[in-house]
Amino acid sequence: MDGMTGMTGMAGGEPMYMGDGLAASAQGYTLAPTGKSVAAAGFGFRILGPGGKPVTAFDPEQTKLMHFYLIRSDLSGFQHVHPTMAADGTWTAPTEAAGPGTYRVYAQFIAKGADGKAVPLVLSDQVTSAGSAPDRPLPAASSTATADGYTLTVDSSQLMAGMEMPLKVSIAKDGKPVTDLEPYLETYAHLSGFHAGDLAMAHLHPQGGIAITPTGGPDLTFEATLPKAGQWRMYLQFQTAGVLHIAAVTLDVR
Repeated sequence: MDGMTGMTGMAGGEPMYMGDGLAASAQGYTLAPTGKSVAAAGFGFRILGPGGKPVTAFDPEQTKLMHFYLIRSDLSGFQHVHPTMAADGTWTAPTEAAGPGTYRVYAQFIAKGADGKAVPLVLSDQVTSAGSAPDRPLPAASSTATADGYTLTVDSSQLMAGMEMPLKVSIAKDGKPVTDLEPYLETYAHLSGFHAGDLAMAHLHPQGGIAITPTGGPDLTFEATLPKAGQWRMYLQFQTAGVLHIAAVTLDVR
């Protein structure tokens, strides 16, 4: 699998992209930024379709028509936001200003093809923020992560590059299992990963949907298909009491 291939699977009834997200163009669609700097807040872009015209017809994925990510080359500075689209097909992503360095931006979406079929894609491009700053060392691989007083235990023992395998996460606070996870993007957690070195991206879909009960946890299982072996920096977003939390962990993938 490579950045030029969008292999379609299903997650929660939605088609999903199965490539590495490193291409700016795939299947006739192109990510066209209005600028190549992320030094200021906000980032503009269009998705050009076959024929070069801006695309304005999209299907929602996890409640949003567009997911937009930004990550620094050292896998720090993660941002995941949801852009808004103008009538002419120009998207504006509400990113925060990024510090000096080289970054990559990703647009994840489901386009409506001319034949009516859904086309799930992740397109990306390299961008910069002027100035220089040293890279942050990638944190060592671990089975735990913390965020805002929460402790996440990650079981990645079954992960293998290029194969769909389960990745399990348990969330606790003050030593007690967390059972008050709130729905976020139609799931109890959102997980995305970035590969050390080339910044390949993977969006991991949780198994199952929101339960009948309004809260969830402590155990979550994701359908993980990571396209490459090596180290991955994983960012898990989850919500409690109306507050969104972000936890990060490094995993070694065979």
